[in-house]
Amino acid sequence: MSQHRKTQTKEQSGSDIGLDVLGLGGLLGGLGKLVDLAAKLDDAGGEVRKEGELDLSQIREGMKGVFGVSIRTATGGKPVVQSFGNIRQTPQGPKVEAQREPITDVFDEGPEVKVYAEMPGVTESDIKLDLKGDILDISASNHSRKYHKEILLPTAVKPETMASSYKNGILEVRIAK
Repeated sequence: MSQHRKTQTKEQSGSDIGLDVLGLGGLLGGLGKLVDLAAKLDDAGGEVRKEGELDLSQIREGMKGVFGVSIRTATGGKPVVQSFGNIRQTPQGPKVEAQREPITDVFDEGPEVKVYAEMPGVTESDIKLDLKGDILDISASNHSRKYHKEILLPTAVKPETMASSYKNGILEVRIAK
């Protein structure tokens, strides 16, 4: 099979999204290709999610880069793209951080706001929540995992009503409006 044919077949199959052989420079270009998958959201049940891990031990022993993107259909059919992991784009290029950004969902439901965050590998006692105005700060840390994310809530809430639960790697936070 010719090289052109191999490339064409790989692209047509959808398996070439830039995640199989990545350098840090190609990471964001590969993630950018995922935006093209937004058109396939209906076929995928409203969400397309890709994630991966890079072994960066040649840079620092034991270092890993975790990255991913979730593309969902929001109200009105508009796609919402959310990245997660510990690789960030900076003006100097991609940077690997010690903390991972968890993937989150925020729902404005009737009398309350619900926030869900995926944070596997920590326990409920590792999680810290801080609510200041309409910004919820979620962090968790133990010997092997660190997570952090600031979330802008869609509406004013009553801080004294904040309640949370954590099960199977999923944090649920409920706050009354």
